[in-house]
Amino acid sequence: MSVIKRSVCPFDCPDTCGLLVEVDGGKAVAVKGDPEHPYTRSFLCPKMLHYEKSVHSPLRLTTPLKRTGAKGEGRFAPISWQEAIATIAERWRGIIGEFGGEAILPYSYAGTMGIVQRNAGHPFFHRLGASRLDRTICSPAKGAGWQAVMGKTPTPHPDTAGKSDLLILWGINAAATSIHFMNAVREVKAKGGEVWLIDTYRTPTASAADRTFLVRPGSDGALALGIMHILSRDGLTDDDFLAANVLGFQELRQEVLPEWTPEQTARVTGLPAAVIEEMAKAYGSARAPFIRMGSGLSRYGNGAMTVRCISCLPALVGAYGKEGGGCFPDTSTGGAFATDQLLREDLMQPPTRIVNMNRLGHALNELADPPVMSLYVYHSNPAAVTPDQNAVLKGLAREDLFTVVHERFLTDTARHADIVLPACSSVETSDIYRAYGTYCIQRARPAIEPVGESKSNWQVFSLLAAELGFREEIFALTADQMIDHLLSIPSKLREGIDTGRLDAGLAVELTVAREGWGTPSGKIEILNTQQPMPLPRYLPTHEENGELPFRLMTAPSPFALNATFYEQEELRAKQGGMRLQMNPDDARANGLLDGERVVAFNERGEVTFLLTVTDHVPAGVVVAEGVWWTAFAPGSRSVNALTSQRLTDQGGGSTFYDNRVDVRKE
Repeated sequence: MSVIKRSVCPFDCPDTCGLLVEVDGGKAVAVKGDPEHPYTRSFLCPKMLHYEKSVHSPLRLTTPLKRTGAKGEGRFAPISWQEAIATIAERWRGIIGEFGGEAILPYSYAGTMGIVQRNAGHPFFHRLGASRLDRTICSPAKGAGWQAVMGKTPTPHPDTAGKSDLLILWGINAAATSIHFMNAVREVKAKGGEVWLIDTYRTPTASAADRTFLVRPGSDGALALGIMHILSRDGLTDDDFLAANVLGFQELRQEVLPEWTPEQTARVTGLPAAVIEEMAKAYGSARAPFIRMGSGLSRYGNGAMTVRCISCLPALVGAYGKEGGGCFPDTSTGGAFATDQLLREDLMQPPTRIVNMNRLGHALNELADPPVMSLYVYHSNPAAVTPDQNAVLKGLAREDLFTVVHERFLTDTARHADIVLPACSSVETSDIYRAYGTYCIQRARPAIEPVGESKSNWQVFSLLAAELGFREEIFALTADQMIDHLLSIPSKLREGIDTGRLDAGLAVELTVAREGWGTPSGKIEILNTQQPMPLPRYLPTHEENGELPFRLMTAPSPFALNATFYEQEELRAKQGGMRLQMNPDDARANGLLDGERVVAFNERGEVTFLLTVTDHVPAGVVVAEGVWWTAFAPGSRSVNALTSQRLTDQGGGSTFYDNRVDVRKE
């Protein structure tokens, strides 16, 4: 007889859905959305509809492996856990003795978002004296830009977006990356409100929008400044709100906005001046305009400044003070748990160097004093997801680099490992989750036993700590004991929650209330004198004036999450292969035909795609959705062979969308 057990979607999505896992005979046989979750409400995205197929995939790794062939070949022999742990410890002792602890580099990101399993390596590597990884591959520029204006001001509850009369999806393909926010879209439209999409191409989300505005890649900040110019010019600002709540509007109006006439904004964004006028007047006339800001627009050389410009926009019309109005980048729920108790930075003696994860190719090939001599990868696939794939693969191919990969599948990265350790899926482990698109937290316990000999991150680092003689108490705790410890420490955000529901595995919502503005001045800071540029301005992208003809958008797919879910054949089939989308006029000009094999190339590499010719993509732009494993790609490389290790203006973030390519027939 089957039973239903609660769990949580562990993947890097703001929704962090509650799951109902049907278990029969010790196996997960079906997964559904939890109707009692306040945001999931029974509904799951296409990626998670058959999560059980990932859990019990025939591609799952079930035993530790030791490399027997050349790096990248994927030839391994099974070994015991005892041999695997002993081998790792022995190699690390030798590396530390010759080069020091900083010659060991951990690499992880968001393959699991559970607080304990995601951060399980931090105390271990701090104690080991390893290099630290600056985990900035996603959207730190977004956070930097928002905080420059709003400080620690909490964002509104996402459900309040449904009360807006003008909902703007700005740089977010919600149908692929935050599908439950589409409930707010439907609510606004049902009440007679309007929904806009601002993006670089017509994403699947465009079908739900009343109007779609396509801007040139990286020009979103210019559009925000242009709209603010018109609001100021035409008296559409909320002067009472500005006087009481905002610092620096007069300086912005006098020093920055005069340049951003509709004509100048049109030259930068590609939108007609008349359309920009229309947008500004509609925004200024709306009762409670709400901006749902995505992360993609922050992945340019000007990403933080772009977010800063957009974050100022609601202040001009007083939207931050209106129910259903404002701006929602993400929720900030970090204060829900005393994560310092988990991260244990106090174990570092002394603090070690920091390596930016976006520059892994540089670190593996060029870093010195000491060089990176060992790489430990967990819940990430850097050979696929990290910028400048060719540089990363060159580093991974080093025979003197001792690489350990803890994974569920034989990914591109795992194929380069010396030791591969089988990892649990989320339904096989204990964890506690906090969302970044809602204010929910939820505890999860194992729904099934580990598949094969797989172990969780927490278990593996406990084994390694024991083998290396680490005696600190944290390394002897179980994951559930660590969760209990975190929950025993009071947090203002958790005040009043139903602890019984939380312990039973149900989602509960944190207590979040805005008390003034969370900035040093106590006001929304359009003028921030602590910033290198005190006022928001438009900054060019890295590739604004590049020589190659096409701006490359490395966009999300509704059927994958970065390089996750490619083990499911059905989801690969729904993507129709690894495709490059191109405008019909560009295809004709280059003699390219729909469906044929083409090569996109730049100074970093060449990648083979199947071509899709579509008017959803504007001229001068090409789009590649998803981050494919090379095992399923048309050629030997995937899209990140074309992306750069360059960083954002603030936050040290990735610039995945700030690259140019040319395209030819294969």
